[in-house]
Amino acid sequence: KKVYDFIGVYMYIGVPTEIKNNEYRVGLTPSSVAELISHGHHVFVQKDAGMGINFSDQDYIDIGAKILNNASEIFAKSEMIIKVKEPQENECAMLRPGQILFTYLHLAPDLKQTQALMNSGAICIAYETVTNDAGQLPLLVPMSEVAGRMSIQAGAFALQKSNGGSGLLLGGVPGVEPAKVVIIGAGIVGQNAAQMAIGMGANVVILDKKISALQ
Repeated sequence: KKVYDFIGVYMYIGVPTEIKNNEYRVGLTPSSVAELISHGHHVFVQKDAGMGINFSDQDYIDIGAKILNNASEIFAKSEMIIKVKEPQENECAMLRPGQILFTYLHLAPDLKQTQALMNSGAICIAYETVTNDAGQLPLLVPMSEVAGRMSIQAGAFALQKSNGGSGLLLGGVPGVEPAKVVIIGAGIVGQNAAQMAIGMGANVVILDKKISALQ
């Protein structure tokens, strides 16, 4: 049977270790795995997949997941693969027709990955395209919040003289004016960047073409 014949009954779900450079997250936390298992699904987690965010294999075992040694086992035994980042070339090669891939994909600038996924015959669902009844993107919002907040943190670090910056302190000190921060776009990223910059004491200006976004 094809994978989608099982939807509504139970599924074998696999969580491989993320292998993209500097990616430490994991597709499912133990609490998320527990939720899936409570609905009758079976979850395979690759050995040490959660170590980057301090979840041990035992944490997953304790809530009913099965630990597998490598990604090839995860892909071979699972009907659905849940990841964080887009599959790398060797992961695309392990996908099979009818298998479901659920992850961030960002296909627009990546023709090579797009073609590899099409050739695999897998059913690929991108987090960033999932919409709710209001037309919003609930799975993209958290990443936008993180990006907005980290942008100010990274910018403040880059401003340090030792990092080649101008030596400005965002919040200033008594007798020295705060730095000026200009944010282009008042979407989720911009709003969160503004919150961080204001919290650090900077003078903040937000620019956006939509008046409604600035209200």
